Amino acid sequence: MASTLHDTPERNIPVQRISTTTPMSGVTSHPGLAAWSLGYREWLRFVRQRNRVIGAIGQPVIFWVFLSAGLQESFTAAGTSDVQFLEYFFPGTMMLIVLFTAIFTTISVIEDRREGFMQSVLVAPIPRFSLVAGKLAGGASLAMAQAVVFLALGLIWGMPFPALGLLAGMAFLLICAVALTGLGFILAWRMDSVQGFHAVMSVFLIPMWLLSGAFFPASNPWLAWVMAVNPMTYLMAGFRWLLYLGSEERIAAGTPGLAVSLLVSFAFCAVMFWASCRIAQARVRGDVRS
Repeated sequence: MASTLHDTPERNIPVQRISTTTPMSGVTSHPGLAAWSLGYREWLRFVRQRNRVIGAIGQPVIFWVFLSAGLQESFTAAGTSDVQFLEYFFPGTMMLIVLFTAIFTTISVIEDRREGFMQSVLVAPIPRFSLVAGKLAGGASLAMAQAVVFLALGLIWGMPFPALGLLAGMAFLLICAVALTGLGFILAWRMDSVQGFHAVMSVFLIPMWLLSGAFFPASNPWLAWVMAVNPMTYLMAGFRWLLYLGSEERIAAGTPGLAVSLLVSFAFCAVMFWASCRIAQARVRGDVRS
């Protein structure tokens, strides 16, 4: 019958090697559409895994209610006008919701690599920044949606935030969400297991949040120094300043100023996005090799 290709030397068909780093000839690249699709996929994943709400927003709400109930009478924030712990901890809880959402979203980087989806994306004729932009946009938008839900609960509770402060604070919180999702993306990209990522979360990300002024203000010099080198301190401080825009007397003493907080926060967000794009260019274990 018909002979195989190896049995017919006269049929020398040239084999073209396809690079995994450059788009294929004749294929049109749509970076924006690719980014939108990856971001939309994060929303689909969230809708199909609704139990993630328990971890992303349920646990912070429990922290806010029960810790506030326990520390309400003993908490004092120097330099403020009668700010109780329930109110002080509210912006910190919103930042915790953003952090948890960033963690749960970027875990999908590890899962996608294990399931083979990431390899398919990496060989697609799109630039790597589309992958990063899609992941960060999906995670940040999910974080903002859950933060808005918690903010509505706080307003019903009676949180005294001015209207202009709410608009400015939520706009700034989006910057924080992009920065923290980028940080989670960088950590998840080099990891092979979800368990390892949870370990990093416990010893790195949660302490970053605790030492950002979200839970308590700096009370002694050495603690103030540790908080000063923590980039999340400036995310937290900038959010507080903008959330209380027009009511700055409710900001605790020792909080970094608004100007320096905004400068560090925007720089941190830009660095996280740049570093995410850079690390996505590197070949990692499980990546498709040419």
